[in-house]
Amino acid sequence: MKKYAYNEITVMQYIFLIHGVQVGIGVLTLPRDLALTAGTDGWMSIILGWVMAMIVSLLLVKAMSRYPEMTIIEILQQLLGKWLGKAAVVLIVLYCILASVTVFTYAVSLINIWLLPQTPSYIVVLLFLIPVCQVVQSGVRVLGRYTELIFYLTLWMPIFLVTMWKNMHWLHLLPFLKEGWKPIVQGTPTTILSFVGFELAFFLYPFLQKKQYAAMGIVTANTLSMLVYLSVTLFSFGFYSPDEITQFTWPTLGLWKIIEFRFLERVDILFLASYLFILSTTGMPYMLFTVFTTTQLLGKQDHRKHLYIFLALILVASFLYTPSFSDILNLVKLWGKVGQAVAFGFPILLWAATRFIRKTPKEQKA
Repeated sequence: MKKYAYNEITVMQYIFLIHGVQVGIGVLTLPRDLALTAGTDGWMSIILGWVMAMIVSLLLVKAMSRYPEMTIIEILQQLLGKWLGKAAVVLIVLYCILASVTVFTYAVSLINIWLLPQTPSYIVVLLFLIPVCQVVQSGVRVLGRYTELIFYLTLWMPIFLVTMWKNMHWLHLLPFLKEGWKPIVQGTPTTILSFVGFELAFFLYPFLQKKQYAAMGIVTANTLSMLVYLSVTLFSFGFYSPDEITQFTWPTLGLWKIIEFRFLERVDILFLASYLFILSTTGMPYMLFTVFTTTQLLGKQDHRKHLYIFLALILVASFLYTPSFSDILNLVKLWGKVGQAVAFGFPILLWAATRFIRKTPKEQKA
């Protein structure tokens, strides 16, 4: 009997959970970041980043397949011993806290800047926490259904983006390889934060119904994310001149400003409101697995108490301190650096450990 049968997720939910975590802040900022490092050849860096993410993702799934019914908390304690394993789990908890707080703070900042500039941030935080609490407290299965729903509800965005085709100046992309491969390779680390998120397969794998499709699912999720980032970046490079794009903090929002219909104006506001749902699919999984991990670490079963405490701390912090935009950018940079180590380094170490430290899971010993 499966340990987590009550909270199982389908392959589609597994795909959309990973894809939802990946497609977050980078949708707004990646085109500018790539233009600064690799110029208009930066779209090639996305493909290189995708290849790296695919390789590490498959190593991750390979490592988890040796312990199909165990969580990452149990696996680390199995491989490293009780206390060293718990120390590693604490580091994972800190990473999940950093990721969830970064995404949450970024979302609140967007609301304050674009939608509700006169509303205190702690009011926005309170309004944000209510639906977040309702979804996260219900567990992985409900979160999977939520991310799948959001994916289908936001499928209109690529269709609207294609209507800008007549405004594109594709000559901005030529010639290819203007300065060779060096800037493209240097721009690849810029894309890493955009692909961070596949590491949550550590947590999702035990809940997956058909684990034989885990590798296919994570490849599909990475490919969907790559296509989103590639299309947004190419359209941004085609619309803005090579020098102009570097002057915008969120060039993607500028694309949506010029889309108008006779029956609808300010499509950018509609996009931003829908984009907040996409951001929620980025932050909520990190939040869920923060409290899930702390609950398991203390030998408990119900993660809701830890969730209420975590959300209460966020609300109190928002009341006491409102971060500036530069503080938020520094937080995003910190998450990017830590995410590179956790998402790309930790799976490789775990794969090596499961390959060379051949310990048998306790379930198999029994």
